[in-house]
Amino acid sequence: MLAGAGLLWMGWTGFNGGDPYTVSVDASLAVLNTHVCTATSLLVWLLLDIMFFGKPSVIGAIQGMITGLVCITPAAGVVQGWAAIIMGILSGSIPWYTMMVLHKKISFLKHVDDTMAIFHTHAIAGSLGGILTGIFAEPKLCRIFYLVPEWEHYIGLLNGFHDNRAGAGFKQLGVQLLGILFVVFVNVIMTSIICVLIRLVVPLRLSEEELSTGDDAIHGEEAYALWGDGEKYESRHDSFYGADQEIPHSTKSGGAGGQVEMA
Repeated sequence: MLAGAGLLWMGWTGFNGGDPYTVSVDASLAVLNTHVCTATSLLVWLLLDIMFFGKPSVIGAIQGMITGLVCITPAAGVVQGWAAIIMGILSGSIPWYTMMVLHKKISFLKHVDDTMAIFHTHAIAGSLGGILTGIFAEPKLCRIFYLVPEWEHYIGLLNGFHDNRAGAGFKQLGVQLLGILFVVFVNVIMTSIICVLIRLVVPLRLSEEELSTGDDAIHGEEAYALWGDGEKYESRHDSFYGADQEIPHSTKSGGAGGQVEMA
């Protein structure tokens, strides 16, 4: 998991840094902001885990990393470093709250099959990034990124208030919100069409009995059977054998260094 997360973070460097399609100040800023926001988000997520659950976790660290990467993406080349830190704080806390608290309270979310928490790490974090871009976008950085004469039109709401151009700031924030709604609309329509087509060939969901059985029902083997081709070596306290029943095995005594061989 950590190896995959590291590759993802490294790859995201090229993902955001490559947006300008050139080696430039803007590309360098995008890479820097990506790392700053992601690291901040990861640390905030772990801090919340420690505060509320008493310990950090690898899964929590990776979730915080992903929300940071997703959140900074729309803003990577057009915000200052301090804004990237604020975005990291928010991307490490708001998706954490929706995942850990709201998901268990909202009945609709309880019925959503989302084992990997994609809704929180991508939909929530991505929407948050789009909104914060409309708040923190720096017009001079937008000029470097877009290379258009009318670069003054691209200004975040915060800078709009500072430059007495609040109207332009609200307009940009509105553009960001429309963009989010457009992406949601396209995703819902296209995903629904794809699911309908797939359902014509195979079922979209297993039966409850198959889900309870797990991998064995689908593949005829157990996942993570590391010691052989699907054999299961049960422990005395976690198996279909009773606690007082003997588990089939044979022992070979070899003095103090005797080994136990499973039958």
